[in-house]
Amino acid sequence: MKVEKFKVLLYLKKSGLDKNGKAPIMGRITVNNTMAQFSCKVSCTPNLWSARDSRLVGKSREAVEVNEKLDKLELSINSAFESLISKHKDFCAKDVKELMQGCMQTQMTFLKMVDRVNDELKSRIGVDRSPKTYSAYHYNRLNLGEFIETKYKMKDLAFGQLTEQFIHDYQNYVIDERGYAIETVRHYLAIIKKVCRLAFKAGYADKLHFKHFILPRETRRTPRALSRESFEKIRDIEIPECRKAHRIARDLFLFGCYTGVSYADVVSITEDNIFIGEDGSKWLKYCRQKNGHRASVKLLPEALDLIDKHHDDSRKTLFPLMHHANLSRHLKALRELAGIKEDLCYHMGRHSFASLITLEAGVSIETISKMLGHNNIRTTQVYAQVTPQKLFDDMDVFIEATKDLRLIL
Repeated sequence: MKVEKFKVLLYLKKSGLDKNGKAPIMGRITVNNTMAQFSCKVSCTPNLWSARDSRLVGKSREAVEVNEKLDKLELSINSAFESLISKHKDFCAKDVKELMQGCMQTQMTFLKMVDRVNDELKSRIGVDRSPKTYSAYHYNRLNLGEFIETKYKMKDLAFGQLTEQFIHDYQNYVIDERGYAIETVRHYLAIIKKVCRLAFKAGYADKLHFKHFILPRETRRTPRALSRESFEKIRDIEIPECRKAHRIARDLFLFGCYTGVSYADVVSITEDNIFIGEDGSKWLKYCRQKNGHRASVKLLPEALDLIDKHHDDSRKTLFPLMHHANLSRHLKALRELAGIKEDLCYHMGRHSFASLITLEAGVSIETISKMLGHNNIRTTQVYAQVTPQKLFDDMDVFIEATKDLRLIL
């Protein structure tokens, strides 16, 4: 069916005032040469009605509530129209009206589906999801709501109203208006594709929206680990007693080098995370804040010395709390004091543990993965870089193992 005209008009029936002096709001659907009228089942104060906008003016409670109901009504009408279009059969304005009235209460809209996905994820926090994972879904929902209201002047959209341009416009919005980094934007767009995929599988959408949309390329950064020389300079640097914050920052960083513990975990681990092994050795076992996976690492003597150094019965955590911004600032100062070239950040300690402390000592990549709490060994392979010393040692082993071999042609 070729639709040459589709229009929805909302108007005030001023001749039908009720006992409170409010007039009912009516609607008219036009499809080509057919029309169908209906009652919006909403009344309002006549002097608040704007015929040009088909909405109430102002920000009074009445205006906000009535306008929200009208937004949902128009959403249902558009959804019914798109549904009939997708069936490729002839229909008239009356068909749109009947379908709209039948599905208003049960219609699944785009943001409603986003909320459903978010609620499901929220219910899994502490089971197999981290609170940090949910935060991305939460802020994406807030940005989507603001974007739709700004761009479309509506509270929500039907799946039938989504176009390929929608996701491109949203991408520009979160980059230009919100100023988010490309990694965050990529995550938000991936969530939208996931929501649309689930909606299509559940039958809420007639087609798989944004199926061919390609996510922006992720910026891959080469993991950074300290060289042996730089590590020793940080370890052996003499810090005056008056610079207490610098001493704490250095010790936190060194503990990350000796255990692979991330910042979010090092400021939250307690005595309860230390366990005694069968051989009497001490182990640090904890669930990572990022992904909830369990990490287990045997504590080196250097790590135990750092724990003893900062032991305080009045504090629950093993180490004093230092906010990430302050820690980063103090590490930059330590870089200058130590005279090293590398930019120093706390996460370098985790990378240094994976390569400098463990891999170079001959620890297998599978064991390192367990100690770091990774759920995929490919992540560990990115962390654990082959250092020059490791390469030289492995070549020496290879040469020694093959010295008696003779090549016979």
